[in-house]
Amino acid sequence: MAERTGPGRVLLVTGVSRDLGRRFARAAARHPNVERVIGVDVAPPRGDIGQVGFVRADIRNPVIAKVIAKEEVDTVVHLSVIATPGTTGGRSTMKELNVIGTMQLLAACQTAPSLRQVVVKSTTQVYGASSRDPAMFTESMEPRRTPSSGYARDVADVESYVRGFARRRPDVAVTVLRCANVLGPRVDSPIAAHFRRSVVPNVLGYDPRLQFLHEQDLYGVLEHAVRAGVPGTFNVAGDGVLTHSQVARRLQRMTVPIPEPVFGLTRFGGGEYPAELRALLTYGRGVDTTRMRSLLGFEPRFTTEDAVRDFADSVKPSANRADRALAALESRLTGAPR
Repeated sequence: MAERTGPGRVLLVTGVSRDLGRRFARAAARHPNVERVIGVDVAPPRGDIGQVGFVRADIRNPVIAKVIAKEEVDTVVHLSVIATPGTTGGRSTMKELNVIGTMQLLAACQTAPSLRQVVVKSTTQVYGASSRDPAMFTESMEPRRTPSSGYARDVADVESYVRGFARRRPDVAVTVLRCANVLGPRVDSPIAAHFRRSVVPNVLGYDPRLQFLHEQDLYGVLEHAVRAGVPGTFNVAGDGVLTHSQVARRLQRMTVPIPEPVFGLTRFGGGEYPAELRALLTYGRGVDTTRMRSLLGFEPRFTTEDAVRDFADSVKPSANRADRALAALESRLTGAPR
């Protein structure tokens, strides 16, 4: 973080009760040019946070403005936009945390005279996935089908509020990182759970292109963005794409084709597949990362294939369990409505 940071830099990191926020905050606190890091969340972190100071606060509450002012925060790293409800409650609670929480956080940032930088982790899911998509999305493109609900809609709203904040505070460097689906040995996400299944379902007649960002590169780009202080919106992904079938083969997973209308009824971690994941596994998505390299100045260490290969080391081959899993899947589909 040496390019634009001097001694005494103060970071506020949201979402530290989750692994991403906790690990990033802990790593940032060890940097010699950072005086202190304040981690904020509604629940305590689920592990050691080292030298990070923890404040139990809800960013949906205006009290977050007092935290920013009291600590004289100059950099906010917003990592609490979540893709799944998890332990936070249902979909309504998740939307409140994502959208209302971001609104309150930005309102607090707007009145903070000490603030100089805001970094927001977003996602390429903001582009959606449809049959009309371009081969590669650039940052200036809009989704061909605007999301009306779910996580993708939350992210679209969050980015809209962030753009408004950037216009109101031109003195603050605002960086939005649209990260591809993250993959790695320790990643717990919907798409990681999909590929950890003994038998991986795929949509009949489709073999979508997939692009991944390795978990280590996710931490790397967050640190780089804080260090560089380059404003703007950037697609972040590893080089190359793989089709769904190529990923399954590299993971030694058997696939079973399911008609598109039935695919949505396939059970997934105790529930149905999220709408945005169903769309991705049908149509796929690719993003252009030219701005990431030329303007942000970040170069991922892992390609998409590297990320899949590293993820494969944490996934047990399913050959000896495939028959049982196929039988169970067939049984569930037999009972599905026509």
